[in-house]
Amino acid sequence: MRVSLLCIGGKMPDWVEAGVAEYRKRLPQEIQLDIRELPLAKRGKNTDIRRAIAQEGEAMLAAIPRGDKIIALDVKGRSVSTESLSKSLATWRMEGDNVSILVGGPDGLAAPCLAASSEKWSMSAMTLPHPLVRVMFAEQLYRAWTILANHPYHR
Repeated sequence: MRVSLLCIGGKMPDWVEAGVAEYRKRLPQEIQLDIRELPLAKRGKNTDIRRAIAQEGEAMLAAIPRGDKIIALDVKGRSVSTESLSKSLATWRMEGDNVSILVGGPDGLAAPCLAASSEKWSMSAMTLPHPLVRVMFAEQLYRAWTILANHPYHR
């Protein structure tokens, strides 16, 4: 199965790439973590933010592979525990689902992205910077798998 993290934003610092690579390496072959970067709409002094968000949303929806289950990361989403992520992972594997997780730009996700999502999750009540979201999601996906595999990593 494939889990895609579709992110608005550009190239990340080396420490982000290294952190994500570490957890990718630990995941079993049957779980592929794919991180896709989509361009941030241009912003400037006179930018129409609603238009920028709409452009990012169009690009994001176009990047979602056909048939994927769609989940939006949104500050207003429901809080997800590691254990509930593990249960979701088990269901996705059992049903043969590929999943696209949407991470919006600095101004959030476009309404059509939220509408297309079957679920809306919040990783934290705090606002997290995008580099940390990528590393934290990779770690939590690995941790969710360790729960299913009865691996001692998750205690």
